[in-house]
Amino acid sequence: MSRLVSLGKNIKKYRKAKKLSQNKLAEMIDLSREHLACIETGKEFISLRKLFLIADVLEVSLKNIIDFD
Repeated sequence: MSRLVSLGKNIKKYRKAKKLSQNKLAEMIDLSREHLACIETGKEFISLRKLFLIADVLEVSLKNIIDFD
């Protein structure tokens, strides 16, 4: 599995744990829902700035989001 796919799965896992929809999370980080969906499926890249915002919103360490093991 590629790292992009693993990253996306981790984002999705923590987003669902916070009971946030893609729409809500995308709105909170100023991203389109479509782009977030592509990030969660590993089809698109994400900027480091947006990754930090996601970690802050989801209240999870960046280390957990990028843990691919």
